[in-house]
Amino acid sequence: MNIAVCVCQVPDTASVIGYNDGAIDYSRVHEVMNPYDEYALEEAVRLKEQFDDSLVTVFFVAPESSKEVLRKALAKGADKAVLVSCSAVVSDPYQIAHLLSQALTDWYQAVLPDIVFCGKQSTDIQSAQVPAMLAEMLGIASVNSISVLNVEESFLSVERQIEGGTEYIDVQCPVVLSADKGLNTPRNTSVRAVMDARKKTIDIVPASYHHEPFVLMTDVVPLERKKQCCMVSSENELIQILSRDHNVF
Repeated sequence: MNIAVCVCQVPDTASVIGYNDGAIDYSRVHEVMNPYDEYALEEAVRLKEQFDDSLVTVFFVAPESSKEVLRKALAKGADKAVLVSCSAVVSDPYQIAHLLSQALTDWYQAVLPDIVFCGKQSTDIQSAQVPAMLAEMLGIASVNSISVLNVEESFLSVERQIEGGTEYIDVQCPVVLSADKGLNTPRNTSVRAVMDARKKTIDIVPASYHHEPFVLMTDVVPLERKKQCCMVSSENELIQILSRDHNVF
């Protein structure tokens, strides 16, 4: 079984995130693997351990200087790591999905992997768009936000939580699956696994994207936490303030 895992990096929630002239200040930000991607990677490694001759390959769209995420993926049990290197800054979901689809198609050639795992969403932008876009570009099925996965003889049986209940879906490979919290418990890495990961080769696939992004962050403003407060003596005075200053009525 060929299994691909698409990962990204996000700011650690413990980092101090500031802004400068309407842009995010990354000088004190420590970036880590997206937590939802850890669930996806763990599920892929578990399938590799369950089925003989399985191969887990991790794909990551980032500059060549960002390899630690792939080192961590190798330490957690991935067999191969592919850095999809793009010289331009890529943050738009469509751009990321496009680059991943190109990398997967070039890497696997005529036969796509049986399963492509992604995290449900990134914890920074939280758009949850890349997995569905990637499946559409690859021309295969997709199921988002899965919380249970069982492999049957000729199909995959998945569950996902929806409003008011649980949805049960049977799907055949190849398929893109995005992992939700609760799918599993990601394993910790040992010191030996980390050292072995540093000896493994990371394949670099150059990529380019020349179109303008569909979504672009134009400005960042601080949250105003201080609120003005005034005391009123009667309901009539409150109604006057709301109607005059806030156009409530």
